[in-house]
Amino acid sequence: MSIDVKKIKADFPIFANTIRDGKPLVYLDSAATSHKPKAVIEAECEFYAREYGTVRRGIYELSARATERYEGARQTIADFIRAKSSAEIIFTRGTTDSINLITRCFGESQMKAGDEIILSRFEHHSNLVPWLMLAQRIGVKLVYADFTPEWNIDTADLEQKITERTKLIAVSGMSNVLGCVTDAETITEIAHARGIPVLIDGAQLVPHFGFDLSKVKCDFLAFSGHKMLGPAGIGVLYMKKQWGEQLPPYLGGGDMIEYVHYDSFTTNDLPWKFEAGTPNMAGAIGLGAAVEYLNRIGWDKLIDHENEITEYALERMLSTDGMTLYGPQTPERRGAVFAFNYKGIHSHDVGSMLDFANIAIRAGHHCAQPLMETLGVNSTARASFFLYNEKEEIDILLEHLKASERFLTDAVG
Repeated sequence: MSIDVKKIKADFPIFANTIRDGKPLVYLDSAATSHKPKAVIEAECEFYAREYGTVRRGIYELSARATERYEGARQTIADFIRAKSSAEIIFTRGTTDSINLITRCFGESQMKAGDEIILSRFEHHSNLVPWLMLAQRIGVKLVYADFTPEWNIDTADLEQKITERTKLIAVSGMSNVLGCVTDAETITEIAHARGIPVLIDGAQLVPHFGFDLSKVKCDFLAFSGHKMLGPAGIGVLYMKKQWGEQLPPYLGGGDMIEYVHYDSFTTNDLPWKFEAGTPNMAGAIGLGAAVEYLNRIGWDKLIDHENEITEYALERMLSTDGMTLYGPQTPERRGAVFAFNYKGIHSHDVGSMLDFANIAIRAGHHCAQPLMETLGVNSTARASFFLYNEKEEIDILLEHLKASERFLTDAVG
């Protein structure tokens, strides 16, 4: 493997504390949420123990130190995704919160009844329901780009569906069900050639492949801390400066103001214009520590590791009798997320049986019910991998899948 997984695993306390009946935890649900290394846990604890104070509001030393750590985390994230300025980095509660912010601030100020938003057919509910709510509020129309036989967004179909009423293209950078990686660079170029802004839901893409805004020059990018080794309850919205200056604020109160009078107010500078109230300071610092941890390992090594896992998982799963695998069948433009059904066994039964062996997978519709309808299934099982997984865990998964089948068959018999 391109990285030493056993050494990395030692950085994560969860794996030493979840051995059950002598079986170590095989955690295959990082697409839902990832575990946290000691560096992240300690960064948050250190902040609370030694540096905690309100940011940007106090004139005492603790406040100054807290502000320095908080704004330092913002700069770390700006550098990570190659934003031109840390003023383009807005801290939110997560990807869902970020997209809801855009539906309110962009959708309600830049769109009207009859205008169109193009999505893909494999969007997570977080990049679908907020737009459906906007459609209910102001009468916009949602248009869906189809996917190719290889399970990727059909850029030709997307381009054909652009009209003079198209005001935004909002697509997932990587499907949390199919694992396919969107050609975000091409989609952004197509959109910008027609003056249409682009939002990328990076919840799955960013933790596993990073993001380079100098290549994919989208207008908005949303991602979550908890899916990339960081704390829960913290996320990022990258908003291109021109939009940040133009759009109205999301919430009112706290530090999003410059001046307030009894009959009016003026907004603060970016990015604080969009950060009302006391922020999740420890969460931002923890997320900064997570990015630094990933940077220390090296993104080339991380991506190589994920590619090796993906290739091996595809080889093993596609050769397993009775398994139906959804998503690209080749490793090109694919991440290590594998939705499957096995021999007609309900996904919840699969998940429950694997749990007896201390194997954690996801089972259900994965917050993508319209995609399940398109696939013609009610649910799937899903195994997803990260830097702390190794090839042997794929073998363990498949071994216990077969054992589960035998158990359930004997029980029914």
